[in-house]
Amino acid sequence: MDFSALNDALASKSYDQIADICDTLMLQVSSQGVVFQDEWPYAIHLLGHIYISDINSARFLWKRIPLAVKERQPEVVAAWNIGQKLWTRDYAGVHEAIREFNWSPEVQGIVASFSELYTKKMFELLVSAYSTISTQDTALFLGLNADDAANYTLQRGWTLDPSSQMLTVKKQAVATEQKLDSSKLQRLTEYVFNLEH
Repeated sequence: MDFSALNDALASKSYDQIADICDTLMLQVSSQGVVFQDEWPYAIHLLGHIYISDINSARFLWKRIPLAVKERQPEVVAAWNIGQKLWTRDYAGVHEAIREFNWSPEVQGIVASFSELYTKKMFELLVSAYSTISTQDTALFLGLNADDAANYTLQRGWTLDPSSQMLTVKKQAVATEQKLDSSKLQRLTEYVFNLEH
């Protein structure tokens, strides 16, 4: 099997392309009738779907993985453990699932990149959902200890009340540009004119 496209994506850290590359390769190999299950990089394939937040595809891939592969390759099970935590919205559990397994060198890059990306997503979720939040809750969402979570948020403009250990969220300025196209304005004017007459 030719995994050169996959290896190139991993080497160039184009992790958002891994799921598509693996899906395409799997279809090609399957259509040729080649037995590929024993040497297929299932952990990378699962993590590729997880990286792009396509948990449904990861779930269906997990169901297609032969039981013998699941039993022989604990890294595949560990990758799916991350997917399960995402599926159940166990935000703190995602970080635990990442930390509790000793990842092989082949997948360390994508796991580290996903962990960083996931922390950023959780931070954006906190910004949009909270005005104040405890350092403990913040630490759970970000997968950090309380001190590191406080430092992480303080660096991004939040404020900390030391007596209550509550963080005040700094809302990000939303820059919205509304583009007014003259043709749209003309159509709207004609529409309103037709309604009135």
